Amino acid sequence: MDGNDSHHQCAQSEPQRTASLRRIVVFDFSDIPESTDSELRRARRVGRPKTGNASSSSSIRIAPRLLTQLRRLAAKQSKPYQTLIHEMLERAATKQVPEVAANCRCGLF
Repeated sequence: MDGNDSHHQCAQSEPQRTASLRRIVVFDFSDIPESTDSELRRARRVGRPKTGNASSSSSIRIAPRLLTQLRRLAAKQSKPYQTLIHEMLERAATKQVPEVAANCRCGLF
């Protein structure tokens, strides 16, 4: 793209930009043959493996300063900060379980 093309895009009006964003791209898949039953049986799932230890997504509020500290600490340990937080919570919960269980009347422990 040369300088003129770049200038032309910037000079578009808002309706023109919006219209160009709404353009639908249609792909022609007619030249791709259907997968055979044999190919489909050999196909492998992509993405995260199912280990049986799947985590669930959760959302918590953490003060910005604390989050910054946790991210720095995680970086020093060369690990993702979410992993560090998980490990810290797991250690804290494991330490507290006997104490909580002794006082719990919920039937979980």
